Amino acid sequence: MRLRDRVVVVTGASSGIGRATAEAFARKGCAVVLAARREEALRAAAEECGRHRGARTLVVPTDVSDVKAVEDLARRAVEEFGRIDVWVNNAAVNAFGRFEDVPLEDFRKVLDVNVMGSVYGARAALPVMREQGSGTLINISSIVGAVAQPYSHPYGMSKHAVRALGSGLRQQLRVEGVKGIDVCTVLPATIDTPHFQQAANHTGHKVVAMPPVYTPERVAKAVVDLVRHPRREVVVGPAGRALVRQSRMAPALAERAMARQTDKTHLDHDEDAPATHGALHVPAPGEGAVHGGWGGRRRTALRRAALATALAGAAVTAGRRMARA
Repeated sequence: MRLRDRVVVVTGASSGIGRATAEAFARKGCAVVLAARREEALRAAAEECGRHRGARTLVVPTDVSDVKAVEDLARRAVEEFGRIDVWVNNAAVNAFGRFEDVPLEDFRKVLDVNVMGSVYGARAALPVMREQGSGTLINISSIVGAVAQPYSHPYGMSKHAVRALGSGLRQQLRVEGVKGIDVCTVLPATIDTPHFQQAANHTGHKVVAMPPVYTPERVAKAVVDLVRHPRREVVVGPAGRALVRQSRMAPALAERAMARQTDKTHLDHDEDAPATHGALHVPAPGEGAVHGGWGGRRRTALRRAALATALAGAAVTAGRRMARA
């Protein structure tokens, strides 16, 4: 089946990575089912998707922590388009704070959305894919699913669980001899989305995006590529790949590096912030957005320019050495 003929369900499609992913599939001519809690933001996202030639959309307001709502999402997708070829478990929330300071209701909400939301999504999508004999389930984890952080314990726990879910499902499909269904996990580094503004915050300080910051379009491209060429896991962002490699070779060193980086750059110690539940229990108002204003696109361009300059300098130096030889 051509990519443009696929039916794709994306949770958390109202902003950030989910919204960028929905538009990336729409750009390829796929039918896209957009799910999140905020109907206004979903309709704005669907309008953007609909501008691409051949794209069809369906908006289904969904709280992924509600199993009935997720089951209804799958049913609506099949009723509208006849099948589900790709399901992207992307919806996620976060709560920052010292372990003892995060209210238990916030802790539980993060786990309900990030972990059980992925469980409900997988349980809704896989029976459809089994019946049709094909499909791709993509779970969005994080580099903190490989190396946890201080100040975001529920999020780190949830992303480790999402990664474990993907591994377990791949093994189950293998031992059952199921062919044609792929389960893939994406581990993004820090991404320029509204995620940090919408997180619960009990640190006493403003939460900022921990550099280096990458664009959500970069993650969306990785997700689309997985449908074409499925892989077990994909890490998005060179800094993320370096950290994951370090976690395998020297886990204690990776923990120390993450602790130091998080404490120094994930919290603005010069700016206090009142305690807030963020958008955990009540969705943020408005039409949503792909980017969070953290300069992901600009910073990526600057890193590439710096790399190009360094490579050019190295080439000149090498040329001079050869000339002297």
